Amino acid sequence: MSALHDLTLAQQSQALASGQTTSVALTQHVLDRIAAHTELGAFLHVDAEGALAVAAASDARRAAGQSLGALDGVPIAHKDIFVTQGQPTTAASKMLRGYQSPFDATVVAKLKAAGVVSVGKLNCDEFAMGGANENSAYGVARNPWDTTRIPGGSSGASAVAVAARLVAATTGTDTGGSIRQPAALTGITGIKPTYGRCSRFGMIAFASSLDQAGPMARTAEDCALLLQAMSGFDERDATSAQQPVPDFVAALTAPRAGATADQPLTGLRVGVPKEFFGEGVSADVLAANRAALAQLESLGATLVDISLPRTELSIPVYYIIAPAEASSNLSRYDGVKFGHRAAKYGDLNDMYRKTRAEGFGAEVKRRIMIGTYVLSHGYYDAYYLQAQKLRRMIADDFQAAFRVCDVIAGPVSPTVARPIGSSTDPVQEYLADIFTLPASLAGLPGMSAPCGLGEHGLPVGLQLIGNYWQEAQLLHTAHAFQQATDWHQRAPAALA
Repeated sequence: MSALHDLTLAQQSQALASGQTTSVALTQHVLDRIAAHTELGAFLHVDAEGALAVAAASDARRAAGQSLGALDGVPIAHKDIFVTQGQPTTAASKMLRGYQSPFDATVVAKLKAAGVVSVGKLNCDEFAMGGANENSAYGVARNPWDTTRIPGGSSGASAVAVAARLVAATTGTDTGGSIRQPAALTGITGIKPTYGRCSRFGMIAFASSLDQAGPMARTAEDCALLLQAMSGFDERDATSAQQPVPDFVAALTAPRAGATADQPLTGLRVGVPKEFFGEGVSADVLAANRAALAQLESLGATLVDISLPRTELSIPVYYIIAPAEASSNLSRYDGVKFGHRAAKYGDLNDMYRKTRAEGFGAEVKRRIMIGTYVLSHGYYDAYYLQAQKLRRMIADDFQAAFRVCDVIAGPVSPTVARPIGSSTDPVQEYLADIFTLPASLAGLPGMSAPCGLGEHGLPVGLQLIGNYWQEAQLLHTAHAFQQATDWHQRAPAALA
């Protein structure tokens, strides 16, 4: 058997079921590997004692002959944006340093009920605001393919932990691309489900009409296993959808009409938006994506030229709507009930000012100020309402495209991972989200699957976007691609 950390989530599950290893042995191996690679900055908290206790309970259930699910006893880690009972939750901010939640987020609770072993909490951009994992109050997370480079964000450390083989899978959140972009830049697989598929209860809010939880792992198969457990209606979340949860795992290999073993994607229409393959995309990313499209075609898919004409407008629309919602959501962090409070202040207003000035980082302050501005009297109609109208038009563009195609494919990020500290212009950072923002604004499911290596041997991702509630089709497409390619099996040489 391969080293335990080289096994995918599905393979670890099989090793547990067959008795090749135990959950305690697997969890201890994971904990040792995490301890050996602290230089990556992936973990903000490791709960070794709690993880081993949960692993031992899983082994006891297995020894007693209980029928266990595929995730029972498998160690994973959670992005530090999900509140967790018994483990600190900080959202990578000074504002929540030392905060302990009295309850679990629904996603955490669902995975706990499935028997997973949570080994700890993962670094991220503060309050999930950023695309590089450089905005954390507790240090940067480093791309294991080249530790001088960013892993993407905001779920950067969730991607790092999987790419570096610290854990087989993690949870992440995606507001404007925060699962897909880091997955692409670190060579792993990640999926943002349709808005409303996974509960947001207990997920620290950034932009409530955009935030969505999703899994990050090595393969589409692993993502399907996690998404199966994470999904479902939650009455505690007003935006949770009462949609049936399909069998994502069975969908991976569900036969298509007319398909063959060599061409499992027969009949699938893949839309190729011209706006995703134009100016501003680096040559290496274009080459890898075009090769991936050719691979999909060889698997039986038909490529269809489409247009998403308002792609460029997604950047100003997103950076009006998301900060507006953030300014409202983050108003609760005032030093009164929980979190950081300034040590010295004159009166209540002074305490508010000093607490928020000390507790929030630069990017969070920037977005709060932008959001407050666009919601203020005299600007609400000019900015926020106009952005919401354009958001509807962006969603309409996708619906027009889906009349002629089933799945949309193209790049996730315009370039491979850049060096840490190389960007000092926030606007340039925002521009890197151009291909992930449209699906987020429309509330559509999107995923990234590794499709090649670009400049400096760094990973490139293929983005797949589906219509509402069509996660199963995305996972099926990605799985077929991964059965025919080995990009998802590549690992950073330095951490073998």
